[in-house]
Amino acid sequence: MEFMNGALTLFATVCEKTVLKRVLKELWRIVMTSLEKNIVLPQGNDTFGAQILSAAKELGHLSKLKDHMAGDAKSLTPRQCAVMDVALDTIKQYFHAGGNGLKKAFLEKSAELSSLRHALSLYTQTTDTLIKTFVTTQHSQVHNGKGIRLTPNEKVQPSRGSGVDKPIGEVSLQIELYTHPKSGERKVTLKVIGASDLKWQTSGMFRPFVEVTLIGPHLSDKKRRFQTKSKNNSWSPKYNETFHFVLGIQDGFECYEVQACVKDYCFGRADRVVGLAVVQLRDIMERGNCACWCPLGQRISMDDTGLTAMRILSQRSNDDVAKEFVRLKSETRSVEEGR
Repeated sequence: MEFMNGALTLFATVCEKTVLKRVLKELWRIVMTSLEKNIVLPQGNDTFGAQILSAAKELGHLSKLKDHMAGDAKSLTPRQCAVMDVALDTIKQYFHAGGNGLKKAFLEKSAELSSLRHALSLYTQTTDTLIKTFVTTQHSQVHNGKGIRLTPNEKVQPSRGSGVDKPIGEVSLQIELYTHPKSGERKVTLKVIGASDLKWQTSGMFRPFVEVTLIGPHLSDKKRRFQTKSKNNSWSPKYNETFHFVLGIQDGFECYEVQACVKDYCFGRADRVVGLAVVQLRDIMERGNCACWCPLGQRISMDDTGLTAMRILSQRSNDDVAKEFVRLKSETRSVEEGR
């Protein structure tokens, strides 16, 4: 604050009024961005940070995330978050300068301050709450426009409004929601019918399987992930395998989603991602069930709220649920091999 006081005093002394306002506005943006980048949401040079950087490529977030890849990530305590709130009020007073600096309306409405405050508001939330926030605010994770159109027993084709940028196949799912009439316990029955028209080149055998994961709050003690058996050299494999997820009673179906990932099974090395699809259960709550073909995308897309939640969760390297969530949302289509 002493450094800033000296700098602002110098600017006020040597700059004409119009120039001073331009300098102050730019300095305000730099200060807000630096606070977020260096203090609130720093990103370490570990694999966790690299996962998020990879997921952000070609999504319009890459330059933003690169700024958060330096240094060791250290989580703030609730008290430190409170100190940040007080510091922001003090900094605003400096830039307002009793009416001689920037207008209060400009300071309050600036995108950089809004982003920083939003990050602070999410920072102290639990992992379950952050995951719930992600699920309930992200409406188009894999697709552009309106996303997946869920219609019973109707094959959904990629279209200009709802398809992926580069269609790489489809996965067929049947989902049924159930709520126990007495206990209120919620369950999801998911049947993986198959996949079709998979776009994949490999120098060896192609052994596709489907990994399905239930994502949402209060699932740390429950089975969250299943996978089908792999099929040899089939670009339109049939599975017809059924899986059951137990949600509990804390939150409604609108707080959960199913992420399906088609992978190529590789013996002795990591399985390779072919494509991903996300079905949010709020889209089928009224009907209670659906049968749909979901176009596969290359990676998960997210807006600023989702990105902030991801960056906060990525700092919780001792939290297995947070690590799993970041991994799931960071998965991206693997590099193909020539056949």
